[in-house]
Amino acid sequence: MRILVAEDETIIRLDLRAMLERAGFQVCAEARDGEEAVELARSEQPDVALLDVKMPRLDGIEAARRILEERPLPIVIVTAYGEQELVSRAVEAGVFGYLVKPFRETDLLPAIATARARHEELAAVRAEAASLADALAARKAIERAKGLLQEREGLTEQEAFARLRKASQISGKPLRVVADALIATLGP
Repeated sequence: MRILVAEDETIIRLDLRAMLERAGFQVCAEARDGEEAVELARSEQPDVALLDVKMPRLDGIEAARRILEERPLPIVIVTAYGEQELVSRAVEAGVFGYLVKPFRETDLLPAIATARARHEELAAVRAEAASLADALAARKAIERAKGLLQEREGLTEQEAFARLRKASQISGKPLRVVADALIATLGP
């Protein structure tokens, strides 16, 4: 697993790198500030990002927000600040974990594993939602096309659907494509 580490304090950044490498992870990039973290997330395409909150140029929470706008990935905030306001901002930004320093390897590794698992669950839910939205849109188009055929040709609902299905089979195009074409042709 490739990890981006963003931490402005060199010693802490080196400690994180050592912990991660001992655990078998590859640190693909290290950032000293939030802007650099956003750029490296874009260029290096890490699997996970660990971001400190208080960094120069751009704080870790805003960096997380920008990274997630471009490409969803599990992000864990690693910081010395545990104030509720920061935690709330991090949650709103979409991070998957929040770890308060000082921490040990036994704290960090489960936080990364949990963040990855939650990210995968969210990705699955988003894919399912997109699939359901597509199915609903197809259903609406087919119903509208059937209605147009019923109205224009005086067909029953079954006859209209049979005609759409036959046009789909003959053309080798999905039913939704045929329905959309019919709506474009006959629709108001």
